[in-house]
Amino acid sequence: MYKNGNVTVMVSDLNKAVRFYVDILGLRLQYEVPGRWAQIEAPGLTIGLHPSNEHGPNPGNSESISIGLEAQNFAAAMETLQTRGVEFSPIMEDKATRIAYFGDPDGNPLYLIEVKYGG
Repeated sequence: MYKNGNVTVMVSDLNKAVRFYVDILGLRLQYEVPGRWAQIEAPGLTIGLHPSNEHGPNPGNSESISIGLEAQNFAAAMETLQTRGVEFSPIMEDKATRIAYFGDPDGNPLYLIEVKYGG
């Protein structure tokens, strides 16, 4: 029924958002329509960046949606992102997962996760 899907993130400054998702998080820019849309590729996830306007939601206001990125090496990924200026909330950990929350330049919620299979 469906061919593909994406998560759309409303942003206040498209260029700044693209730099964050590509240069800071290390994701890949698939394509961009300057000033209107950018499509970012993460493993198993497409993120659409869209400038906010009077017809849509404001950036950083939705707490019901967040973007999770599963790390191959949680500690190394955190260290890399911290050297790039990302600030994390305290790590939350249980038997199955380790999660560190952070935000993009607009405060849209993201998290880094390690899944402990067989936990």
